[in-house]
Amino acid sequence: MDYLLGSDIGTSGTKTILVDTKGNIIAQDLQEYDVLTPKPLWAEQWPDVWVNALKESIKKTVKKSQIAACNIKGIAISGLYGGSGIPLDKNMNPVRPCLIWMDRRAQEETDWVLKKIGSKKLLEITHNSADPYYGYTKILWIKNHEPENWKKIELFLSPKDYAIYKMTNKVATDFSSAGNIGGIFDMNTHTWSKELMDLMGIPLSMMPETIVESTDIVGGLTKEAAAELGLEEGMPVCAGGIDCGAANIGLGIFEQGCFAAAIGTSMCAALISSKQIDGNGLIIWPYLYNAKQFSYCFGGAATAGALIKWFRNTFAEWEFSQEKNGGVNAYKILDDQAASIPVGSNGIIVLPYFMGERSPVWNSDAKGVIFGLSLTHTKIDIYRAFLEAVAYSLRNVIESMNTDIGKRILIAGGVTKSKLWRQIFADVTGFPVVCPLSDVEANMGDAMLAGLGTGILNYEDIKKWQILDKEILPNQKAHEVYTKYYELYQSIYNNLKSDMERISHLET
Repeated sequence: MDYLLGSDIGTSGTKTILVDTKGNIIAQDLQEYDVLTPKPLWAEQWPDVWVNALKESIKKTVKKSQIAACNIKGIAISGLYGGSGIPLDKNMNPVRPCLIWMDRRAQEETDWVLKKIGSKKLLEITHNSADPYYGYTKILWIKNHEPENWKKIELFLSPKDYAIYKMTNKVATDFSSAGNIGGIFDMNTHTWSKELMDLMGIPLSMMPETIVESTDIVGGLTKEAAAELGLEEGMPVCAGGIDCGAANIGLGIFEQGCFAAAIGTSMCAALISSKQIDGNGLIIWPYLYNAKQFSYCFGGAATAGALIKWFRNTFAEWEFSQEKNGGVNAYKILDDQAASIPVGSNGIIVLPYFMGERSPVWNSDAKGVIFGLSLTHTKIDIYRAFLEAVAYSLRNVIESMNTDIGKRILIAGGVTKSKLWRQIFADVTGFPVVCPLSDVEANMGDAMLAGLGTGILNYEDIKKWQILDKEILPNQKAHEVYTKYYELYQSIYNNLKSDMERISHLET
């Protein structure tokens, strides 16, 4: 039997799976790491951390599987949105850490772009606007603040594209990775916009010349990489793409009109469409399948799973210690207690803007807020309010779409393990929620892309892979209560928006 590898370089860890041609997971491995945050709202990483984690996760997965290397026919690699991309010198060595998607430092550059170029031209060419989220504003920050580094930079390459280069000696990027940089990619022609790059003073040569489909084979493993990973020299490596899009592929979405939310460290909630969506502040880039026809139109949350992890690490030390000592998972302990808390968390509302916020809020100054506290509240009230906050974020994205998203929501990622959280998503949004029966993340989508790219699989084969769990229906009474809380959630943000800006300036 033939086998395929799928690897995802995530924000906080890299995970690899090995599957057979029926989609059964044979082996897997996760390598974790942390984001560097040297200043508030800064987030970056040295690329060797990603490359080493990728190699280790592949090597361990192959070893665990005990599958002969000759039977492993290919791999695709997805990755976090690498923001600026890794700045590389003429010898392909990193000049400085990569400014990842979470980084919000480029506000002055964003203001400059809006003043010099304007959102109208940006939208016409790129279908996106300006914000510190986008990679091109981060590139401009490096240019403006680190002139000595700027002189050394020859090329910007996304995290997964750099990893592919280290494994194949081939330089390329896929359409989703190129499009997600934002203001220098022409969504009408699906290539770099020389006009916008000239206006911004970013040389065209700093972007990869070769842009490919996510299923395309970039190259084969070098002799050295193959020996290190326990694989065969020349094994095909497919381009892959942005990890949230790969998660949609993993859900079996190869057609337009499907709405899905990939919820991991952050949240990306997207509609796949063959027409331009006139949404309110959405991010739009080419999809990982049929990139020149389908667009991935999404909004999201900078902190989703990261928010719950922060709560666990900060307020649930006892529960986490139980898990570390071989007991029940900390989140399971918290969930079991939160299930008895009424809808609305006894009057607590959390604004989940702990790292500013991206689409559709677009506010670098946005702050996390826990509103409504009293001496009667417990830790579990607050925990449930954190879960509800991410669901309010999802509802905000849905309403920003300004179009029909279909009759249900597909949700993938770690949140699907929580029965409570799935029900909260259904109750807050008012839509039925359906999740994959098995845990599907971006690496499953990568394995599918590798299968298509190598010709091992076709579309009909892949459609049989994904089995969805029973649909979770919203509780209408709960939805009505949540609608009142959601309206208050929006009101609190609007009323505090100017104060959030003021405190940002006080912090500096």
